[in-house]
Amino acid sequence: MSDHPLILGIETSCDETGVGLVRGHELLGDEVASSVEQHVRFGGVVPEVASRAHLEAMVPTVQRTLDSAGVKAADVDAVAVTAGPGLAGALLVGVSAAKAYAMALGKPLYGVNHLVGHVAVDQLEHGPLPQPAIALLVSGGHTSLLQVNDLATDVVSLGDTVDDAAGEAYDKVARLLELPYPGGPHIDKAAQRGSTSALRFPRGKWGDGTYDFSFSGLKTAVARHVEDADRYGNPLVVADIAAAFQDSVVDVLTRKAVDACVENGVSTLVISGGVAANSALRALAEQRCAEAGVELRIPRPRLCTDNGAMIAALGAEVVAAGLPPSSLDLATDTSLPVSMPLAV
Repeated sequence: MSDHPLILGIETSCDETGVGLVRGHELLGDEVASSVEQHVRFGGVVPEVASRAHLEAMVPTVQRTLDSAGVKAADVDAVAVTAGPGLAGALLVGVSAAKAYAMALGKPLYGVNHLVGHVAVDQLEHGPLPQPAIALLVSGGHTSLLQVNDLATDVVSLGDTVDDAAGEAYDKVARLLELPYPGGPHIDKAAQRGSTSALRFPRGKWGDGTYDFSFSGLKTAVARHVEDADRYGNPLVVADIAAAFQDSVVDVLTRKAVDACVENGVSTLVISGGVAANSALRALAEQRCAEAGVELRIPRPRLCTDNGAMIAALGAEVVAAGLPPSSLDLATDTSLPVSMPLAV
């Protein structure tokens, strides 16, 4: 058995109740209870619904994770939990549960950063992360470029979205095209039947010299195209609109991410978050990284979406770095900055 401590990770930043067990860089257990079906009729996540779902799912999900790993709660050496960023009520459920487990087991508690967890999880699949590395995080709530000098102590924000996150834009455009929620997988599937050359939508903050992103203007351009088609009786080719929209998103994401690597002399790019499962993003990132001589690392789709394994993975890094545990009066922080991988 490995000498590394066994870390229990709890993730409740949005609508997934994720629990993971990690020892070093080895993933032992990973269970997720999603409430996404409860949000479909609203076309987006309802915070109160998500919080109640976390309450119901927490204990069974922890138990399933322990059972799947073949360990007992008493075997756990430390408890890590998402302290932020995320939805206030959802975070509170996870942190409260983590405190209860830590107190009951007599184990240290570590409140960690959700965004940095998305980077740390890559080590469970690809081994130790070369540092520094550039990380592109793309999800329903976040689109960020980070420079990771040390997962436990030194993460720097290079750029962020100034309005909609990429995943949020996918959901809004899917609604315009009358595609189901969540929009990402459905737009990706539709885009594969369409042509990227039939239409061209704007590239937000394309050449502004920053690492920031903007997708609100793109969303508005799609909305106007749909409105004009309706007004003038033009055919609405959903596949072509999806392809052009997706082409705009992945073009900007990959260009800025690879530029960040080249301009900062960093040879490794990690892409994670729910949108990292997108087929066009993966394909274009592979092409541009190969052309620039940058190593590309993307976790498998299961690890890209929100999960407890990523929180346990970051917890393992924090423990290995010898950082002090969080206090039992740890507070949640809906806007916890990436410069704080560990919340105090």
